[in-house]
Amino acid sequence: MRNSEVALVFYEIADLLELQGLPFKPQAYRRAASAIEQMDVDIEQMVDEGRHRDIPGVGVAIAKKIEELVRTGELDYLKKLRVETPPGLVEMLSIPDVGPRTAMLLHRELGIASVDELKEAALNHRLRGLRGFGEKTEERILQGIGVLESRGGRMLLGEALPIAEAYVEHLRSRLSIEAISVCGSLRRGRETIGDIDILVGSGDSEDVTSAFVDYPAVENVLLSGSTKSSVEIQGGLQVDLRVVELESYGAALQYFTGSKEHNVRVRRLGVEMGLKVNEYGVFERSSNRRVAGDSEHGVYESLGLTFIPPELREDSGEIDASRSLELPELVDASDVRGDLHVHSDWSDGSDPIEAIVAAAARLQYSFIAITDHTESLTIANGLTPERLGKQVDAIRRVQEIHGDGIQVLAGTEVDIKVDGSLDLPSSVLKDLDIVIGSVHSRMKMDSKEMTERVTNAMESGLVDIIGHPTGRIIGRRDPVKLDIQRIFDVARETDVAMEINAFPDRLDLRAVHCRLAKEHGVTFAIGTDSHSIRHLDYLRLGIITARRGWLSKDRVLNAMSSDELKRRLRGRRP
Repeated sequence: MRNSEVALVFYEIADLLELQGLPFKPQAYRRAASAIEQMDVDIEQMVDEGRHRDIPGVGVAIAKKIEELVRTGELDYLKKLRVETPPGLVEMLSIPDVGPRTAMLLHRELGIASVDELKEAALNHRLRGLRGFGEKTEERILQGIGVLESRGGRMLLGEALPIAEAYVEHLRSRLSIEAISVCGSLRRGRETIGDIDILVGSGDSEDVTSAFVDYPAVENVLLSGSTKSSVEIQGGLQVDLRVVELESYGAALQYFTGSKEHNVRVRRLGVEMGLKVNEYGVFERSSNRRVAGDSEHGVYESLGLTFIPPELREDSGEIDASRSLELPELVDASDVRGDLHVHSDWSDGSDPIEAIVAAAARLQYSFIAITDHTESLTIANGLTPERLGKQVDAIRRVQEIHGDGIQVLAGTEVDIKVDGSLDLPSSVLKDLDIVIGSVHSRMKMDSKEMTERVTNAMESGLVDIIGHPTGRIIGRRDPVKLDIQRIFDVARETDVAMEINAFPDRLDLRAVHCRLAKEHGVTFAIGTDSHSIRHLDYLRLGIITARRGWLSKDRVLNAMSSDELKRRLRGRRP
């Protein structure tokens, strides 16, 4: 089992214990889950070496459960808790504004034991009779249920991608495969994924199918055929496999990547040119002669198009842009030289600055920005001006150790207050290398007030980047109300960058807003919002989002050299 899978089990145990009203135990399991999730060492290796007892927050009882889980893939204690707890209560915890205490209160006082029952009670105004519940509470709960329903059974891109990559790696390790790729919405980089599609080019479909259904995480084989197979893996996620001959691999990759709308346009273009385009290749209609099919590039070239990157295949103008040679050269992972939003253990991160910088150096970054929270965000142990001053000194000392190998930027994620003023005085902010301004409170302001709040911060001259600009959390919280066009206009006027927050449940700005902001002349900064060095890998999710937003590297601060970035940031200081 992976570290993340063990951590998820303990997070679930914590929720179930809290639903049962037990004190202290839930916090113990959450601490253990957090520690396991953030470890660099594989949990299975630690169990084999008997070192899992040394994990911070892991006592004798939890250590035994870790060993049982790793050895067997199951945990009797979790099964017992699930039997004792109405399953609908756990689902209710996915609703924004409904925590374990609220769920238990609703269950105890009104007998509510599912999301559907809660929705019915809220619609019939039955919640208002409870102490602390009113009309606004009902409205928030109904909004939260709506957000949950809109996500359905879809998985976050950041969750699905490593699962798919592990499956692909399994197939590669079992077979000598010449061509393999994920397809569908995952390859296009959609922010949520319904299922995983894998395409293999091979003349030996039986061996491929056998290796596919033998994957250890498979719980249910739905279909096992010579060219198409489907399985359900742990967590209920469906994975589909297609196997094609190598001569058709490029056509199949184009076809199964989609989107449906993009493919319809491609086929229509083929008809206009006297060609037939399908998952087997491109053929002349008159003679059925194969024109292309072994490579994706060949498929597009046969239609008079330049190659269209998968992230753009949404029928949003990419085909016309390709025909007129106006597709942008999208920013690529090789262009990005650092991360511009990272938290350390000075606020609510888990790792010291030295460890973060060492991890960034291993990733061969040119720069890394330490941007901890400020004092008004007390829940995140935000820094006072005095503590921030000490942190800056600590960052400078780390910089001396690493010399010119990597530039460590001393910064902050400063809270934007309700009136648009900043949570730290200008005398402190102007001396920092980088300042991210973010909204973390009063998220339900109306559009006019919220827009003025953010634009006031941008016009202060002290903010370099607006962090997670719309404040959304995918599947849990809707975006704040903003006049987004006004925000982008002011961003251009003040030369403040818009962040693409790469944390999996944010991806904020979303791709459609990136493209709109680009049209307004806005620049961008990609930040992982890391709270652990394990989160640094999320940078690729931000890059995917930037590509889906049609961004080229000249619009992204992360693609600058460290010297260029420092000059830009210094030039903005009062």
